[in-house]
Amino acid sequence: MIGIIGAMDKEVNDLKSIMGGPGDSLTPTIKKHAGMDFCEGTLGGQDVVLVRSGIGKVNAAVAAEVLVAVYNVKAIINTGIAGSLDADIDIGDIVLSTDSLEHDMNVKGLGYERGIVPDQESSIYPADAELRAVAKEACEKVCPDINVFEGRVVSGDIFVSEKAMKDKMVKDFGGMCTEMEGASIAHVAWLNEVPYLIIRSISDKADDSAEMDYPSFQKMAIENSVKLVTAMMNSMKKL
Repeated sequence: MIGIIGAMDKEVNDLKSIMGGPGDSLTPTIKKHAGMDFCEGTLGGQDVVLVRSGIGKVNAAVAAEVLVAVYNVKAIINTGIAGSLDADIDIGDIVLSTDSLEHDMNVKGLGYERGIVPDQESSIYPADAELRAVAKEACEKVCPDINVFEGRVVSGDIFVSEKAMKDKMVKDFGGMCTEMEGASIAHVAWLNEVPYLIIRSISDKADDSAEMDYPSFQKMAIENSVKLVTAMMNSMKKL
């Protein structure tokens, strides 16, 4: 079984609308955990559990832990939108995570560099290479006009919409895109030794134009993410 986490209603509802139910059922089963609706069923021949986490790292981490502890998922895919941190990555493009970290983790006062979680073996969470390969192949098949990039995703409880903040983030962490959930899901997956992948469709440039770009391109970015996740489920071996 695969866990799929989205942060917003639109992307989750679009996936839910094409899901079948578990077993011989035609409709997914919905159960509530931690105030979130977990939708169990099938997508593209895969057994899946789909959940809208809500915005932010805590919501996303709770959703990921429920998928592991309650549903015993064998992999977690986090789909959504993000702001580009790389000039070569344009609005509408896709970023697949090679790894991720939490850019707002800051314990410099105790001598740690930004992004480091104290007393933990690692603060950078490698994504699963096999999931990434499947995602890349699927994207090239269903979204041939979109560029696909592979690199670091950085996450924090901040909507990055200032160029100065973006520039510092690039300098400190070298990420390809930034958003508000992925690294916390990766953190939970790493702790539980569960493979994960973050898929991000770029909705803005994470700079002074972000507030203007985001509403305009959000719909397109979500549609690309939904097509990609659906194609992945169709091409993956059953977990």
